[in-house]
Amino acid sequence: MAYAATTNVAVSKTKGEIDGLLRKHRAAGFGIFEEQTRAMLVFEMSSRRIVFHLPLPNQMDKQFIMTERGKTRSADSAMAAWEQACRSRWRALFLCIKAKLESIESGIETFEDAFLAHIQMPDGHSVSEHVRPRIASAYETGSMQPLLPAPKGGA
Repeated sequence: MAYAATTNVAVSKTKGEIDGLLRKHRAAGFGIFEEQTRAMLVFEMSSRRIVFHLPLPNQMDKQFIMTERGKTRSADSAMAAWEQACRSRWRALFLCIKAKLESIESGIETFEDAFLAHIQMPDGHSVSEHVRPRIASAYETGSMQPLLPAPKGGA
């Protein structure tokens, strides 16, 4: 079951909570951009631009059109199921950001460590987009260091 699968918190309220959280932590800029099946949250904090890409459910997905037993949902029922999935996704994003900010406040990690994957580089791509192919290559080619180094002296 997805996080917040039964939440009643409206997407607009969650967006407001994200806005409040970012303002509380002194985000210099903040914006949400949406299309039908995706959203992008952008903010600037600690002299870094952070970008989150949030995949949103497609209203035409079978899970919204059909019940678990294979019956066709009414238009209202399909819309309600889709809206629930959207609420769940936005709550998960809010939790993610809140947890990262709490981790920073608690001294568990630095701002850059917490948000590293989402930092936008000058070319518009995230650190994650730059690094993922190199990580995959390192594991595919076997060039990763062993978990434990070989014992010294052959013992």
